Amino acid sequence: MKKIVHIIIGLNVGGAELMLKRLVLHSQKKGNFHHEVISLTELGVIGADLQAQGIPVHVLGMSSAFSLLQTYFKLSRLLKKLTPDVVQTWMYHADFLGGLAAKRQGIKKIIWGIRTTDVTQGGSRLTVGLRRICAKLSYSVPTHIVCAAHVSKDVHIKVGYDASKMYVIPNGFELDKLVATEEDRNRIRQEVNIPEDAIVVGSVGRFNIVKNQKFFVEVARELVKTNPELIFMLVGRDNTVDNHELMGWLREYNLIDSFRLLGQREDIPYCLKAMDIFCLHSKTEGFPNVLGEAMALGLTAIVRDVGDSKYLIQKKLFIQNEVDGFCRAIITLLNDRVLLVEEGRRNIDIVRKFSMDEYINRINRIYT
Repeated sequence: MKKIVHIIIGLNVGGAELMLKRLVLHSQKKGNFHHEVISLTELGVIGADLQAQGIPVHVLGMSSAFSLLQTYFKLSRLLKKLTPDVVQTWMYHADFLGGLAAKRQGIKKIIWGIRTTDVTQGGSRLTVGLRRICAKLSYSVPTHIVCAAHVSKDVHIKVGYDASKMYVIPNGFELDKLVATEEDRNRIRQEVNIPEDAIVVGSVGRFNIVKNQKFFVEVARELVKTNPELIFMLVGRDNTVDNHELMGWLREYNLIDSFRLLGQREDIPYCLKAMDIFCLHSKTEGFPNVLGEAMALGLTAIVRDVGDSKYLIQKKLFIQNEVDGFCRAIITLLNDRVLLVEEGRRNIDIVRKFSMDEYINRINRIYT
């Protein structure tokens, strides 16, 4: 049985981390490969969950850029001990350190993972610099480079990555777990005091400049002028009343009563079910997981043209880059409830093409 070792910067909750977890657990269940995971920093929530389900997780404790060299040697020694057939790395820090350490140990198959599109938007200087270094190393270190999005592939070819090694494998969704009932919807709404008949416009994502919650707040400011009964929901880490920056925007625009801030949740499908319209307002994305999850639950979505959102949302009306465009699309849906329902049903059909089984079949072909 082939041994696959995955290397990632950390294992707290995020799109890449959740995708790694899904891949490992689904693949392990099929019994074709043995998977182990290395976190360069800490164990995190996902790491603890993987360990609880029998996946070996190794933690290297990297604390800052100053410990890069020490971490590299630790990683190299660990790979020598584990003797994997394949090393799969996730995102730039892991591509760089994991790729070099795997190459040093003579591992024949090294798969890099690219999940972002434009790291200049909100990324640190170190991350932007690492991307430049990885572009040069892409010709000699990895055997394959897997991109989560077509847009990510195009952007990275432009910055110098080896195009001949690049593959696009869109994220797979656990469609059997993306289920929520009317009872779940009503329970979430009651929990945060949303009237049963209210229209809820929502989004999911950690509070971050790249996730662009300010844009969503500005959309809400415009919409309440003509639709004061609308409720806006923000789900994700740091979207809470303790976030002074976020609360400052809501006070400034007199929106506190219009917003429900749910913070980080374990019941994302139920939170999505409590919404009527989903918004993806990020400045940059790769393949937007949460958009696919919202679509799988039958939500109509309004998105910015970021990452592969346009591969999922195929109607121009619902792809808008400006606040005014978002507002126009939402008002169209408010005035046409039949369209709102029809688009939700259409979205369910689109997402069925992105199953976890299809993702695993495609990555397995690279493994073998």
